[in-house]
Amino acid sequence: MNFETITYEKDGPIGILTLNRPDKRNAMNSRMLDDLYAFFTERLRDTETRVLIMKGAGTVFCSGADIKEPAINVAENPTPASVYLGQRRFSEIILLMRRVPQPIIAAVQGPAIGAGFSLTLACDIRVATQKARFVGAYINIGLGGADMGSSFLLPRLVGAAHAYRYLLTGDDIFADEAARIGLVSEVVPEDRLSESVMNLAKKMCSKNPLGLRMTKEAINQNLNAGSLEEAVLLEDRNQSLLILGYPQALQK
Repeated sequence: MNFETITYEKDGPIGILTLNRPDKRNAMNSRMLDDLYAFFTERLRDTETRVLIMKGAGTVFCSGADIKEPAINVAENPTPASVYLGQRRFSEIILLMRRVPQPIIAAVQGPAIGAGFSLTLACDIRVATQKARFVGAYINIGLGGADMGSSFLLPRLVGAAHAYRYLLTGDDIFADEAARIGLVSEVVPEDRLSESVMNLAKKMCSKNPLGLRMTKEAINQNLNAGSLEEAVLLEDRNQSLLILGYPQALQK
C-alpha cells in the first residue's frame, strides 16, 4: 500500500515504520491518521513481520496533532459529532498499536509531544537519545491531561505518582528522568540509536514467533488482571499451547 506521510521498509522479519513529515516536525495530520490506521490494520494479519520499529524522520519523533489543519482543528463550528469522531480518529491508532501482534519498539531521537507522546506510550519498548523529550502537552493547550490512552498507559509504565505529576503539569520529561522512572528502557548515544533498536529487534526475532506474540498478548491482558490467579491461569494456558507446538524448547 502506498503511504503519503509514513514510510515502511522491511529487514527480514523486522518492519521499520517512519513518521515522515519532517518539515512539519512529524505532526499528525488527517492523512497521517489515515496512513497509520491502514498500516496497523494491515499488521493485524501480517504473520511474516515479527517485530516493528517506530521512529520519526528528522530531529523530532512527533510534535503531536497538526492543529493548523482544518480537518484536525475542529474549533470552528464544532458539533458533538464532529468533535467525537475527530477524537476517535486519534484514539483508534492507539488501540490498534496495542492490538497488533508484533512488539513495537519506539526509537525516540527527539521530542515526543502530545499525540506523539501517546504514540510512544502505546509502544512496548522505548529507547531514547539524550535529545529525547516526552511531554503530555494536552493540558498545556487548555485540554485535559488525559488523552489518547495516556491515563491508562502512563501509570502502568511509571506508577501513579509520576503519572499524576506529568499529566497534571504538562512538564517535560527529559531522557535521564525518563530512564529513572522507567518510561524508557535505555538512553543511548544519538549515533547508536538505530543500531541499538535493531539489535533489540533481532534478539526478539530469534525467539519462537508464536511465543513472542503470546507474550505480548499475556502482558496486555494481565495488566488488567483482577488477581494473581487470573494472570497465572492465562500464562498456564499459553505455556501449555506453546509446549505442544514447540516441544523442542523443553530440550534446551
